[in-house]
Amino acid sequence: MATAAPSVATEAARNAAAAASVDPELDQFVGAARDREAHRLRARNRWSAVVLGAAFLSVASVLPFVVSTGAHPGLLTAFALVVTYAAASSARFEVGHGLFLPSQLVLVPMLFLLPLGVVPLAICAGLLLAAAVDHFRRRLPLEQLLLVPLNSWHAVGPVIVLAVAGDAGPSLGKWPVYAGALGAQFGIEYLAHAPRQKFVNGAPLLLSAKFMASSVLVDVALAPIGLLVALAAVDHPVAVTFVLPLIGLLVVFAQERRARIDHALELSHAYRGTALLLGDVVEADDAYTGSHSRDVVSLVVDVSDRLGLGARERRDAEFAALLHDIGKIKIPGEIINKPGKLDPGERAVIETHTVEGEKLLSQVGGLLGNVGRIVRSCHEDWDGTGYPDGLRGEEIPLAARIVRCCDAFSAMTTDRPYRKARSVADAVEELRQCSGTDFDPQVVEALTDIVELNGA
Repeated sequence: MATAAPSVATEAARNAAAAASVDPELDQFVGAARDREAHRLRARNRWSAVVLGAAFLSVASVLPFVVSTGAHPGLLTAFALVVTYAAASSARFEVGHGLFLPSQLVLVPMLFLLPLGVVPLAICAGLLLAAAVDHFRRRLPLEQLLLVPLNSWHAVGPVIVLAVAGDAGPSLGKWPVYAGALGAQFGIEYLAHAPRQKFVNGAPLLLSAKFMASSVLVDVALAPIGLLVALAAVDHPVAVTFVLPLIGLLVVFAQERRARIDHALELSHAYRGTALLLGDVVEADDAYTGSHSRDVVSLVVDVSDRLGLGARERRDAEFAALLHDIGKIKIPGEIINKPGKLDPGERAVIETHTVEGEKLLSQVGGLLGNVGRIVRSCHEDWDGTGYPDGLRGEEIPLAARIVRCCDAFSAMTTDRPYRKARSVADAVEELRQCSGTDFDPQVVEALTDIVELNGA
């Protein structure tokens, strides 16, 4: 059933929401993947791919002589399976932090329609065909083809398990064996890629497992469908081609998803550029406020890391630190730059800058609209005596509590028109005295630890 196309406003809102929801870790992961695809392999990447690829080819070349079970189809059937696997490999989905190919739709039938020991080489041939078409079409470096044997290791696990089990044909009653084969696939894939990622990019082994998790779930979901195809294809090999329409749809969906992710990441980067631009506007309007905001950003990032904030919370805190004083562009310059203390009326005016900041950022919307809600709370006190809403304790967003504390420390240790900067030791003592009243004690502890560690 056809549905009406979304309005321009609705689509813009969806794009803004998508950009706001992009996980910075995913942003970094996808950006790095795009960069790796478009450029030549670095030395460590190249040589590790060559070594592990050569090891795969050695193992895959021996397997046909060691494992003799399985069917013996004609060349046309074998060729059709390789081409179908190549087609499945063209549907590359970015899911969570991982990348998955709907290859289980073809890999499982191949395990029962080809000589079992030949399957890894057939998988490698399918990936090579898909990679060659993709790289020539997109004019990417041919050096990327070195990764194909490395990416074929996953096929070795199921072959070993099925060979040990003496499996001769597909059967729903043998599901424990197939579950073991699937587990072996994931295990060997992890062993082939995780240590290499640590060697090439310094990625922790646990992080590699996190990147694989989403694709593992998808493979688990698709494997039973592949088994059903295998059951039908044992007597009618042409049944394997029945998955081609589904694969074609997945290719289209994968391309659309890639385009949407790219667009969301572009918007996310645009928001960062907008935040930096607004920071420059503040600096141009008030040199102290601008440079002070940049100093607060550095402190906030360090405290966020020490408190173990997630990537998204850390990003929001960073943006809030950069823009926490953006509302001051609405405050008259004679109040901002007054050399003496403010009178009650002037203090009331300047205390509106957090609300004005939220209003400005909400007009931008998306990611910065979310940051605006944090900016509004950056002068709330832990004991509820702050402004503008009198929030107390954990009612105050954590990012705002971090900015509040770092902002105060930076202000105390910076020269102002009406006073000289205080020493770092005095500022640290002041933070500790106000811990539990003005500031979140946990944030004070993290900030003072950082300051003392840096020997400031």
